[in-house]
Amino acid sequence: MIEEGKIFIGASRNPDDSINKPEYLDLKFGNRHGLVTGATGTGKTVTLQVLAEGFSRAGVPVFAADIKGDLSGIAAKGEPKDFLTKRAEQIGFTDYEFDQFPVIFWDLFGEKGHRVRTTIAEMGPLLLARLMDASEPQEGVINIAFKIADQGGLPLLDLKDFSSLLNYMGENASQLSNQYGLISKASVGSIQRALLVLEQQGAEHFFGEPALKISDIMRTSNNGYGQISVLAADKLMMNPRLYATFLLWLLSELFEELPEVGDPDKPKLVFFFDEAHLLFNDAPKVLTERVEQVVRLIRSKGVGVYFVTQNPLDVPETVLAQLGNRAQHALRAYSPREQKAVRTAADTFRANPAFDCATVITNLGTGEALVSTLEAKGAPSIVERTLVRPPSGRVGPVTDDERRQIMDKSPVLGVYDEDVDRESAFELLAARAKKAADADAAKRAQEEAPQQQGNTTSGWTLPGFGGGNDDSQGRGQSRGRASGYQRETVVEAAMKSVARTVATQVGRALVRGILGSLKR
Repeated sequence: MIEEGKIFIGASRNPDDSINKPEYLDLKFGNRHGLVTGATGTGKTVTLQVLAEGFSRAGVPVFAADIKGDLSGIAAKGEPKDFLTKRAEQIGFTDYEFDQFPVIFWDLFGEKGHRVRTTIAEMGPLLLARLMDASEPQEGVINIAFKIADQGGLPLLDLKDFSSLLNYMGENASQLSNQYGLISKASVGSIQRALLVLEQQGAEHFFGEPALKISDIMRTSNNGYGQISVLAADKLMMNPRLYATFLLWLLSELFEELPEVGDPDKPKLVFFFDEAHLLFNDAPKVLTERVEQVVRLIRSKGVGVYFVTQNPLDVPETVLAQLGNRAQHALRAYSPREQKAVRTAADTFRANPAFDCATVITNLGTGEALVSTLEAKGAPSIVERTLVRPPSGRVGPVTDDERRQIMDKSPVLGVYDEDVDRESAFELLAARAKKAADADAAKRAQEEAPQQQGNTTSGWTLPGFGGGNDDSQGRGQSRGRASGYQRETVVEAAMKSVARTVATQVGRALVRGILGSLKR
């Protein structure tokens, strides 16, 4: 059943449950995107694994999020199990063999994979505002911050860089507002609080250097298999907004960096977005439009995007219309929303006169799906009730020891595992603050120098130590000068005290204006 240039998905069945024909996904349409949906426990993860293995075997790199840890088993050779061999026999899959695939494990926290990071600057103001759930005024302040950083040559790499810049903006809000538009101190304060929340949720692990290079997730192994990048997302899912923002950032980077290739014989990369509903939950219109734009245009870059979620209603219609390859597992229809989802899913398929889609969707068994892919001339095939083939890799997670062994042989070993903290906005603003403080101190010293010089010419003298006469006239003059000096000292002391106090307050205000709380 294995055919060149195609991915074997499974075998369709006739209404009497007899095997109809094998079902394939044509590689030349693999960049036309796809959708895998179904209720919990219906076999979505296995279908995702089958597709990922098929693309990898064809030499196509894959990036996939591993929500539950089960997908990690793709890195280990499959093991004979009754339900696997039974399914292979059931669909007549005589070519079924176990295999293992080249995998790179990634993890934002560096615990179950190599560290994956980006910089604040690469994230951009739109996605950063989305990550912080910023209001419209706050988003405006974030955009101004990026503008100031660009014009001032201030690299924004991590959270402390952005926090330092916000402190500077808050202390100089009036002056900067005249140049860039209104900068509300209240908005700045709200953004700073949101940054604190992000930091507590672990976002500081995500921002920094070395930033992920797109080329490192588009590798092929020595045997010609496409490298499968598996993102450990079990801990990341504790912060769904960070998870969704990271994957959207990765899509945006692919869109911006990859060249136009049209429609290649096979994709350059396939991207699986598990729990896709998190991307669109409470998303502002501008973000949804951005996703739609990326999905629509990234096809010509040779990248296929496959959304995996429980309900087809989780994906906006404008995005859903771009997804040509579909596998619909069973849905439950207990609530009105679920019944609507069943009807929506049924209506998106090219109807098969042999059965009613809406009825079949609620009766599909585990590992069974309604499948429709693009065929000749890019038209969707008639939907077929399909038994999904068993995967060649392990079904289930790898052990911690196996994961460590795979990471020790990784082609990116040592590249991303250590933080790099080069000079950026935080250090540059600190240097400017020090320079301003030094200039203020020098100015004060210059102003006080003439007073100190005058004081040294009118003071008490001792006989035999120079500067005075031993006669009575000299003593009288000396006493006169001493008397005048003492009276002058009282006034000067008061003036110097006031001057020092004012200068100190000005200096502190200037330092806070540049670094804010960093120097308080």
